[in-house]
Amino acid sequence: MSDKWTQADIPDLAGKVVVITGANSGLGLESTKALAAKGATVVMACRNLDKAQQAQAAVQQRVPQAKLEVMALDNASLASVRAFAGAFQEKYSRLDILLNNAGVMAIPRAETEDGFEMQLGVNHLAHFALTGLLLDRLMSTPGARVHSTASSAAFNGSINFNDLMGEKAYGRWTAYGQSKLANAAFATELNRRLQAAGHDTIANASHPGFVRTNLQTNSLNQSGAPFLERLLYGMTGPLLAHDISMGVLPPLYAATAPRAKGGVFYGPKTFRMRGYPAEQRCNDALEDTAVLQRLWAISEELTGIPYSF
Repeated sequence: MSDKWTQADIPDLAGKVVVITGANSGLGLESTKALAAKGATVVMACRNLDKAQQAQAAVQQRVPQAKLEVMALDNASLASVRAFAGAFQEKYSRLDILLNNAGVMAIPRAETEDGFEMQLGVNHLAHFALTGLLLDRLMSTPGARVHSTASSAAFNGSINFNDLMGEKAYGRWTAYGQSKLANAAFATELNRRLQAAGHDTIANASHPGFVRTNLQTNSLNQSGAPFLERLLYGMTGPLLAHDISMGVLPPLYAATAPRAKGGVFYGPKTFRMRGYPAEQRCNDALEDTAVLQRLWAISEELTGIPYSF
């Protein structure tokens, strides 16, 4: 891949249909702007419709020709995931890119509507369910892609199958790392199953590096984070973080670049924190078939969404 791939290198996406979860802020909003500017029809799948419509108007002002539609999707509710998938399939006969981006980060323990630990439920299980429900659309669209936005927290994360929901012991950063590793593991196993079944749909994952978005602010506010953590963010952010326009490059490359591969994890090249996108090694778990298949089976069981290839 090019050492300096940028948004200018995104191919023409006219006629393509894209779904972006959490499209009203952060990386989701930046992705919406970039893909709409290249001609894609972007479905902004968001929980807060007021904020989503404000974001839609802002994108439309910046990209007057943008083709955008806001649709309701709350990742903390499998009923909402099912409703979104049904509404999408009624309106669209193709799906070229599914960008599983919405997420929460390092929050106090809470549960989704379905009783899942919130970070695992929102970040992983909802996207697992959504992808499964839209799988037919993806597999029937030539060259479709499923991209999962993970985090550098996946590097040292682990899947605690003995306490998946953090009921025995809960650490907000441990739970976050587990959910982000689950994103990468899902992408890896999904790609393997797609290829084994002979489909040209690919799945991959990425992390944005150290980029300041609303995720950090929400995490600090919701968790009542200690002074030292707030100070660390305040001091390191301006020095080490790169702009969101750079942080969005790994997911955009993985989702659109002709040379991007399935089953690969992408991230910023320089110290895995900033810079242009590059292939990276994420976590030993992604090479452990037993872990990947166990997580897959549990995800099917918990969501009630069986995959058929």
